[in-house]
Amino acid sequence: MPGQGEVTNVSVEGTAGAVADRLDPGAGTSELDASFRHSYTRDQSILIRRLRRIEGQVRGIERMIERKEYCIDILQQTAALRAAVDSVALLILEDHVQGCVRSAAEHGDADRYIEEVLDVVRRTLGKPVRNPRV
Repeated sequence: MPGQGEVTNVSVEGTAGAVADRLDPGAGTSELDASFRHSYTRDQSILIRRLRRIEGQVRGIERMIERKEYCIDILQQTAALRAAVDSVALLILEDHVQGCVRSAAEHGDADRYIEEVLDVVRRTLGKPVRNPRV
């Protein structure tokens, strides 16, 4: 049985393109100028590697359920999965604040970006998103 946070013999071949497409640094930049580069771009290979590992963890949990393994073992793997997803989210958030928000502040547009970050953090914590200020 793998230890917490570990799933063994997991193949994720054929998924690299799908993950990379979802992390396309050019996607969703319609509001931004053409030279905009997402802050996470420098960590893109790290993010993709972590997402592949997460995908492997999901498949491992699926196999555990198919094999009717012990509930606690499955719950330990879901806790490891949640921690891995949180790790990816935190890396992207850190890059966003240090890059996108800093850049917005330098161009006088920090308030909108700061509110976006706070809304995402609120949602993550299960708190209501504030109504936009009038």
